[in-house]
Amino acid sequence: MEMLLFGVWALLALIPDPGAPEERFEVSVWPDQALVKYGQSLMVNCSTTCPDPGPGGIETLLKKTQVGKGPQWKEFLLEDVTQNSILQCFFSCAGIQKDINLGITVYQPPEQVIVELQPAWVAVDEAFTVTCHVPSVTPLENLTLTLLQDDQELQRKNFRSLAMASQRAEVTISVKAQREDDRCNFSCRAELDLNSHGGGLFHSNSALQVLRIFEFSQSPQIRVSSLLEVGMAETVSCEVARVFPAEEVMIHMFLGDQELSPFLFWEGDTIWANATVRAMEIGDQELSCLTSLGPVEQKTSQPVYVYSFPPPILEIEEMYPLAGTEINVTCSGHILTSPSPTLRLQGAPDLPAPGEPAWLSLNASEEDDGRNLSCEASLEVQGQQLSKTTVIQLHVLYKPRFEESGCPGNQTWLEGMEQMLACVPKGNPTPVLICTWNGTVFDLEVPQKATQNHSRTYCCIATNQLGSVSKDVSVLVEGLDEGISSTVLVIIIVALGVGVITVALYLNYRPCKVERRKLPYRQKEKNKEEESQFAVQQAEKHNEHTC
Repeated sequence: MEMLLFGVWALLALIPDPGAPEERFEVSVWPDQALVKYGQSLMVNCSTTCPDPGPGGIETLLKKTQVGKGPQWKEFLLEDVTQNSILQCFFSCAGIQKDINLGITVYQPPEQVIVELQPAWVAVDEAFTVTCHVPSVTPLENLTLTLLQDDQELQRKNFRSLAMASQRAEVTISVKAQREDDRCNFSCRAELDLNSHGGGLFHSNSALQVLRIFEFSQSPQIRVSSLLEVGMAETVSCEVARVFPAEEVMIHMFLGDQELSPFLFWEGDTIWANATVRAMEIGDQELSCLTSLGPVEQKTSQPVYVYSFPPPILEIEEMYPLAGTEINVTCSGHILTSPSPTLRLQGAPDLPAPGEPAWLSLNASEEDDGRNLSCEASLEVQGQQLSKTTVIQLHVLYKPRFEESGCPGNQTWLEGMEQMLACVPKGNPTPVLICTWNGTVFDLEVPQKATQNHSRTYCCIATNQLGSVSKDVSVLVEGLDEGISSTVLVIIIVALGVGVITVALYLNYRPCKVERRKLPYRQKEKNKEEESQFAVQQAEKHNEHTC
């Protein structure tokens, strides 16, 4: 019996006492929650409460380096942490081992947020997509992406899904384009919330992307004549209707390989361009209009034909013939005109044969002074009849003369009224007129206050380089009362005379020049003072035998 009790006691002595310090030790790790930025390092301290610990340390797949130790702790540096992992910290005490796990979470903040518009230019009523993605972000389940149009939220997406490995940090929406969406700003906001891991809130915004909306459904229309004359400036235009935004349309115009310089105008949904074209080569050419808006280009072309047709050449044998002189007038087609045009010379009795000039023999008279001679050339080009006319004015030189209509021999003035001597001679060159009384020259340019002293006969002499002519002009000054009745009678007579003359001219019109005419070119350099002196001298000589 004693032996049995001793054996039991010895067995109990071998069983450890649960109350001993070695049996109550703990193992701990710091930090108790590890959040590491991708690629960074982490310091880990593994410690125990055992007074005399045995082997201890950490177990991990990460690269580790022990950087310090003490009786009851060890410190390690984990480098280049790029993935989530679980680290085990362990110590043994009196043959007993205990361990504790540390979860390491790797994070990567959304440093780059990208928004893409597909397409960047989109037609009205067509669909476009807006995509936001973050190239590198971890952990994905803590990420939220928000798409924005200007300041309006379009869509929000988080990634709390079990299939995290198959997901991308991306959100996409599809929208139908409307005109009011033009120039809208699209952006994306990314938020990584790590508060549950002991971290903070990381957020980043994308750059703004501008959406362009356009409408370009109609082809440009060219407005140009089918015929262009070589060397002549012509205006051509190109118009595009129902286009948006019209002010951003680019228009280029070409004549063959020659680029034109158009001026652009727009109103509402219509834009047009006007350009001046000057074709330098004869023959078939092509006028084209190239329009573009955003990614869209449209081109329209129209054929044109460039022709050469200078005006006909009109020649007069003598530009300033004397009255009674026979002159020849010739009209011919220009050498650059092909084929030869049909010519028609005004007054010529017959039409010339094709390629032959037209001519006219004319006996110049006073009535021909100031007459316009014209020659018309006709040419058919591409089925269209074209015509050009050349006009030359004939100047016939003749001696001065007085006509009763221009210089009445009897004139009545009203006493006390401002009056001027009415006398305009005819002649080419334009005659110089001098009217005298008893050797005193009467001023024809300044109105005179009529008195009884003006009742007299004046001698008027008209002179040009071809000769002189004189005429007596009698002036009668009437009193006011007498003049009223006389004036009424004169008005009636004049009115009847004008009516008769008008009817006569209408029935038998003959162009004549009543107004004073300019001197011919070879006389233009004559000094007016010399002419006046010459006229006075001639008048004095002429007055000795006339008036």
